[in-house]
Amino acid sequence: MTASISVFDPTAPDSAESQQLRRPLDGLKGKVVGFIDNVKPNFNYLVDDVAELLVTKYGAKAVMKHKKRGASIPVAEEALNNLARQCDLIVAGSGD
Repeated sequence: MTASISVFDPTAPDSAESQQLRRPLDGLKGKVVGFIDNVKPNFNYLVDDVAELLVTKYGAKAVMKHKKRGASIPVAEEALNNLARQCDLIVAGSGD
């Protein structure tokens, strides 16, 4: 008697379309920077300091912040789309 084994490939298939997920920035002057706060301890302090530097030292136009409900919960799609429409750069943060 011959036994057979099924082997599954867990990798996602390649997309048929090429997507550019990022576009290079020529600098931060006049740009809007977004931060996604994952609510881990101390991230809010870090992002406040970084935001001040981005505006005062590097000329960022503004800094937007979105606070997630929890570290293990993905950012809501609506919030992410809102940030993407308004920001030139988005940073997903982590603290501790």
